[in-house]
Amino acid sequence: MNIETERLVITEFSPEMARAVHENSLDEDNRRFVPDEVFETEEDAAETIRFLMSQYGRTEGPLVYPVLTREGGENVGYVQLVPLGDGRWEIGYHIGKRYTGRGYATEAVRAFLPAAADMAGVSEIEGVCLKDNAASRRVLRKCGFEKVLEGLDEYQGERREIFRGVWRKEDQPDQPK
Repeated sequence: MNIETERLVITEFSPEMARAVHENSLDEDNRRFVPDEVFETEEDAAETIRFLMSQYGRTEGPLVYPVLTREGGENVGYVQLVPLGDGRWEIGYHIGKRYTGRGYATEAVRAFLPAAADMAGVSEIEGVCLKDNAASRRVLRKCGFEKVLEGLDEYQGERREIFRGVWRKEDQPDQPK
């Protein structure tokens, strides 16, 4: 995978990215909204990276790709495609706190969605976040996700107030119908 946007590169993980992954995972938003993606040590991040690298070229998922800046190659976060079962897939993303507010999440998700849909052989991808995660809801909406639920539902093994949307490839203006 190698997707380039105006400011970003979405590529595959390599072992030397462990420190940046560890550091990006420690911010308070990540702890609050996706605590299972917090790596308390660089070694924890390295172990996860090894697993994620083993998933490349497969379709079972999760398929997780780092997001780097084009200028400087800084690791600012990741985008991912996760199987939900029944042929359904969900997008996930995180931009480290020190890189937020620059539009990186929207830019990365927009670029990743068509490639992710092709990789998984689907025309729809779901997006889910906690209802009070206003930044993630904005990203999903800017990227063309249509709301299908805003309310109580399953989220990381608990009943929580969530936003669930769906992105459809055929609804995107620059995608073949």
